[in-house]
Amino acid sequence: MTEAEMQNRLINVDEILATKFPKKKFSPWVVKLIKNILHVDELNEIIRYADKESYGFCEQVLEYLDIKIELEGLENVPADGTLYTFASNHPLGGIDGITLCSIVGRRYGEVRMLVNDFLLFIKPLAHMSIPINKVGGQARSLPEAINKVFSSDNQIFIFPAGICSRKINGVIQDLAWSKTFILKSTKYNRKIVPVHFIGENSKKFYRIASICKALKIKFNLAMLFLPEELLKARGKTFKVVFGKPISPEYFEKSKTASVWAQHVRELVYKL
Repeated sequence: MTEAEMQNRLINVDEILATKFPKKKFSPWVVKLIKNILHVDELNEIIRYADKESYGFCEQVLEYLDIKIELEGLENVPADGTLYTFASNHPLGGIDGITLCSIVGRRYGEVRMLVNDFLLFIKPLAHMSIPINKVGGQARSLPEAINKVFSSDNQIFIFPAGICSRKINGVIQDLAWSKTFILKSTKYNRKIVPVHFIGENSKKFYRIASICKALKIKFNLAMLFLPEELLKARGKTFKVVFGKPISPEYFEKSKTASVWAQHVRELVYKL
């Protein structure tokens, strides 16, 4: 890979701000502050090391950070060509996605993940990331994009909570799960695999999230500190538990898709 090609892979805060906030101008000191909060230099060092694409990139990231994964229940999910929707809790907001991408991609083939559109700025992951929080004119194409990925031959994983876990009533847990993965998996005859990723972020992260909630700040400010949480995970071991696949027929019409989504959420936390 040439240096020019590598430069194109790196995270570029100016590009992110210009794309996300096209009508705003940011002073140099604000841009520098954002770069520091996001730990852009450290993240780009990881990207320089992890020069593969897709799940290969994710495996290299785990290697770079010396992160170990304990797997349980993977034998419940045979790699026999069946199409799955892997539905997981979202405790970390970074390493959990990278880990599931590496596991699903390595064992089951090409993978697509439904994620926050900020992940599109991580170029090695962009082609496999389906953004689910588009706004404005882009939002009109979102249903078509979601249908396309669920009807494809790719494996899918999704964090139905949409954002990473928060401290709720003293317990680290997801918010309510969206019903989309139920609706689309049943429509396109995909088995749903409950996945429990065991881990949590730092106390600092949850304090920031709680303060934002108390002040009724609509912007997900805590998200800006997820790169710091990713770097703090260096050298840790996490456990991932895979439940048994659930056939589309299980989700019969006596309950709404929203109720079924919370049911799967409950199953995940029982694994």
